[in-house]
Amino acid sequence: MTAGSIFVWETLGTALLILLGAGVVANVTLKDSLGKGGGWLLVNFGWGLAVFVGASVSAPSGAHLNPAVTLGLAAAGKTEWADVPVYFAGQMIGAMLGATLAWLAYKKQFDNHDDPAGTRGVFCTGPTVASAPWNVLTEVIGTFVLVIWILLSPGVELAADGTPNFGNSALGYAGVAFLVIGLGASLGGPTGYAINPARDLGPRIVYALLPIKGKGSAEWGYSWVPVVGPLIGGALAALLYLALPV
Repeated sequence: MTAGSIFVWETLGTALLILLGAGVVANVTLKDSLGKGGGWLLVNFGWGLAVFVGASVSAPSGAHLNPAVTLGLAAAGKTEWADVPVYFAGQMIGAMLGATLAWLAYKKQFDNHDDPAGTRGVFCTGPTVASAPWNVLTEVIGTFVLVIWILLSPGVELAADGTPNFGNSALGYAGVAFLVIGLGASLGGPTGYAINPARDLGPRIVYALLPIKGKGSAEWGYSWVPVVGPLIGGALAALLYLALPV
């Protein structure tokens, strides 16, 4: 697959992922939304199904949608290193586009929300207890589970170029959706389970730029945690994969 094709499919898939993922958080958070107060499980299901949609659509590129996945596959020898920057670029641009579309879909609800300073969580993650080393560790563990599942799951076949082949609309895509729901339910409590640098950084940038009246800080001091933690987790998953007799 050409670099241009990888970029297009990763951009489209990640945009849909973030549109639906940020959308479910907006639905649960904003006071004039029908989903207000829907709770953590609704957020988890929404994010899981967002992954299903994004991955299904971006199947031609291998549906990475996540720099930590791309790094893990490259480190495991399953993706060409030359393609890594292209994947990263598509994922970041797609994440920013999806976050912008989610804001547009809920524009009037943002305008009427009674706590505009508390809307950052619609776009990006944050810790419930701030402790950088432990917050990083949480993201490492969650992302490790995601990437090692991709590398080892018998329902996932890796093509010769290293892209995971779930089969569009096959159980594999549903499988990764269930995994994301499970990760949120089990490990999402401490940090909101970014487990994806593009998913967090792209929307955080967009939040900083959007004209949301009365919005709060983008919390740049924390922004490195959901980038570094997932990348470490993806790399560790690759090291384990290489060490196993597979």
